[in-house]
Amino acid sequence: MTHEPQIHTESRLSPYAASVEMQQRLYKRSLLIVVLSQIFGGAGLAAGVTVGALLAQDMLGSESLAGVPSALFTLGSAAAAMLVGRLSQRYGRRLGLSAGFFTGGIGALGVILAAVNNSIWLLFISFVIYGAGTATNLQARYAGTDLARPDQRAKSISIAMVSTTLGAVAGPNLVDVTGDFATSVGVPALAGPFMLGAAAFILAGLVFFLFLRPDPFIVAKALHNAQSAMQGKPADAAYSPRKGSNKGLIVGAAVMILTQIVMVAIMTMTPIHMKHHGHSLSDVGLVIGIHIGFMYFPSLITGVLADKIGRTAMSIASGVVLLSAGLVAAAAPADSMFVLIVALALLGLGWNFGLISGTAIIVDSADPVTRAKTQGTIDVLVALSGAAGGVLSGMVVSSTSYATLSLAGGALALLLIPVIIWSIKKA
Repeated sequence: MTHEPQIHTESRLSPYAASVEMQQRLYKRSLLIVVLSQIFGGAGLAAGVTVGALLAQDMLGSESLAGVPSALFTLGSAAAAMLVGRLSQRYGRRLGLSAGFFTGGIGALGVILAAVNNSIWLLFISFVIYGAGTATNLQARYAGTDLARPDQRAKSISIAMVSTTLGAVAGPNLVDVTGDFATSVGVPALAGPFMLGAAAFILAGLVFFLFLRPDPFIVAKALHNAQSAMQGKPADAAYSPRKGSNKGLIVGAAVMILTQIVMVAIMTMTPIHMKHHGHSLSDVGLVIGIHIGFMYFPSLITGVLADKIGRTAMSIASGVVLLSAGLVAAAAPADSMFVLIVALALLGLGWNFGLISGTAIIVDSADPVTRAKTQGTIDVLVALSGAAGGVLSGMVVSSTSYATLSLAGGALALLLIPVIIWSIKKA
């Protein structure tokens, strides 16, 4: 009797095991659902990126703690990445991803309430909860790869990420509009973008909950188990890792961690740096909007390149572009919007190269049966590195300067090159 649900699931998914065409149709349908959810998710994550530091500075009255919001929602993102990964492993992507987005929406509502009541503690707690949406938005990129062929994986990741661009670029450029609306209903202007964030995250969760059926991860596991049965092996023994696959997990994680630290550190302090030198909130929204656009919009080209010329070449390119971003940001005149835009665009592009190539390495190297849990665990490390970058960025700028922070970030990005050299050496 206890085996009936499993038997029912296997019978429902058995047509996919017999038809490669059905697998590809479900792959394309799942990718379309991911795209739709990512449009909303992008708008949700952009809210905190754009005004989180400014809201905290306004409420705390201290620039040295302006990096705390970034740290808090990346810490929340770390916890959520683990939970979403484990939920997805056990119950499938549908429940894991929808739960993560719903939680992020609740966090955004908490930020609004904290701003209305001028409650620092509620603000901090809400930023942690809001981080669940950020983590889920990144985890969603994996849902498009579950049924992808090896030569489709980086492209699948890139399609999921490029769709985030629509919401992520629109979000920062709606800062003034959402701020005006917030003021009209008695809410502080800087909390306005979080109204958009709450609605966007909840809508993204609903898209997954209502439409991601059958679940691509559950189908992929069933296909793997069916193949194992045909080969006369237990499911957990059917995976024969390529030589160096553990090294692949280490390298993929290292690429994503280094790019995340550099990107978060410089991005977090850019709005503070701009405000210091007389730039308006709409200027900040424009610069961050372009930055986020370059984080996601080049993804289609990046994915194709990662599949064609290889993950290693794109990882090295990430380090070079991030170094360029740090140098340009450090040299940028404080009153020059153009140079700041170039620096933040390069920062986004370098992050894009690193995240897509690193993610593809992880997907290539992970055990298909436990892939969701492995992906969640690695995303925890990525989120924690972002939290460290956020906290340290405020301390570095308050004790030295934005230019010093930018130069340090560019230098750190160069560590990607020895990591890649180590990865291509024979084990």
